[in-house]
Amino acid sequence: MENDLKVWRAKRDVTQGELADEVDVSRQTINAIERGRYDPSLELAFELAAFFDCRIEDIFDYDPDAD
Repeated sequence: MENDLKVWRAKRDVTQGELADEVDVSRQTINAIERGRYDPSLELAFELAAFFDCRIEDIFDYDPDAD
């Protein structure tokens, strides 16, 4: 799954650690999501979208044919 989490963080001038604290995960989790090594749970995806006041689809792009 592709994502623009790093772009959204930069728009809000938020560090990985600050975002992690806001959504109650580790900084390593945010880093892994940004690097495409970890796909967040649906709950976490909703929390991230709520934090940035956007839709999940604005941050994450799912392509079932990718891989």
